[in-house]
Amino acid sequence: MSDELPEDYDLIVIGTGFVESCIAAAASRIGKNVLHIDANEYYGDVWSSFNLDALINLLEQRPEASLRNATYRWHDRSTSTEPISPSHHPWTREALLAKSRRFSIDLCPRILYAAGQLVQLLIKSNICRYAEFRALDHVCMRYNEEIVPVPCSRSDVFNTKALSIVEKRLLMKFLNGCQVYNIKKCNDDTLAFRGKTFQDYLQSQRVTEKIASCIMQSIALSNVNTSFEEGMERTQRFLRSLGRYGNTPFLFPMYGCGELPQCFCRLCAVYGGIYCLKRAVDNVSLDADTNEVLLSSAGKTLRAKNLVCAFGQVPSQIASNFGELRYNISRAVYITAHPLGGEELNKGGGGVNMMRLLTDSGDRDAIFIQLSHYSGTCPEGLYIFHLTTPAASNDPADDLSPFTAQIFQNNEPEILFSSFFTITSSTFSHSNTSPIFCTDAPSYELDYDAAIANARDIFGRIYAGSEFLPRAPDPEEIVVDGEDPSALSEHNLPDDLRSQLHDLEHSTQLIDIGE
Repeated sequence: MSDELPEDYDLIVIGTGFVESCIAAAASRIGKNVLHIDANEYYGDVWSSFNLDALINLLEQRPEASLRNATYRWHDRSTSTEPISPSHHPWTREALLAKSRRFSIDLCPRILYAAGQLVQLLIKSNICRYAEFRALDHVCMRYNEEIVPVPCSRSDVFNTKALSIVEKRLLMKFLNGCQVYNIKKCNDDTLAFRGKTFQDYLQSQRVTEKIASCIMQSIALSNVNTSFEEGMERTQRFLRSLGRYGNTPFLFPMYGCGELPQCFCRLCAVYGGIYCLKRAVDNVSLDADTNEVLLSSAGKTLRAKNLVCAFGQVPSQIASNFGELRYNISRAVYITAHPLGGEELNKGGGGVNMMRLLTDSGDRDAIFIQLSHYSGTCPEGLYIFHLTTPAASNDPADDLSPFTAQIFQNNEPEILFSSFFTITSSTFSHSNTSPIFCTDAPSYELDYDAAIANARDIFGRIYAGSEFLPRAPDPEEIVVDGEDPSALSEHNLPDDLRSQLHDLEHSTQLIDIGE
């Protein structure tokens, strides 16, 4: 760490994960002096994306703070005695590693609701200009041992061959009723279901088993224990996101979810935040007179009014200060040579699809995400499968076995590489008088709602009354003191703003969520 680095800050943030980056960007945006450091040499921490070589190195290192129980396996078919057709690409270990840089593999993949909190935050703050997105091609479900697409839009409902005419009418009637349902002013028909389960309500609507499975698995994302109120809220959340950017209610970040923390870091840097990667923290203490944080790193002592640190990088001197609630996540990553499902789900070479899987008892679930090269996360002809479930043990492969059996029945699609690991996840309690805050690790959720709530909560504790991530102006809206706004052009901008404009012009978006 350079000796020229300033010593005093309003806020020091340790770790560049999603939550930490949101807080750093929000503080920098309101004019606070921010230092953002990370012991890793990459952005994103456990929220990051990795090429294939880097993922393997990470799994071999097994950093105990946030990633545990890591294993991986090559399913090399180069020695197989099965004949290979002329059109079949011989994907060997060497062939995959040769294309390592074409992979972008998430540790904590997420799917965004098109009208969800993260998309709204990206638009409100104008951070959306830094990112690219694509709409999911299909939301799927398993029914009678088959993987079928869930009809999302009205046209989907009436065009699908998976439902009978009667079932189409029943589904549309049910969804229309959910759309107009008011949780605060429920009518007599729904009042009786207060305190009951969402499944009870479905049964009362006399929907068929297939429609019930469609709603429970993929629309309401519910199980047998989900309350009526929660099931209705989740269904409405699904419906609110329909028709905004594509045929499904979901978006996925191009090049992986690891791009999102970097978007917030970029805004922080634009407003003066200082970044230092590969910088470990040696010691953290409090000044007894001022209650300010003293942080030692690379032989230099820094001072800050407040400190925010990621779970995986909490200095040992302060780790005992936090009350911890632990809940881990079991993860699997597969690289395959074939997509999941038939031609209908993978037209044009394979899509970006999502499916929620349930155990036979319906009390456990997992999120499955299929990514093709159209997502910018893998080479053409290959697919990444992500599988995530709440951890039930220290063996992620065992935790996921009920779901992998559903995906890889009949040994298809062909597996080339597989890995299993546990993401250590925790929430923390904070003292009202301490200037040190610890962010929560990733929780099991489809979108980023819990992560955003955590960032808002910590920001609000530090800067009560300040707006969380107000809109950042576009470069052409910035007027330098003394300039004639009517004459403002790229050539009149200072070097740093001209460079910023150049960067933005090269940040084209597959889907412009700002419109």
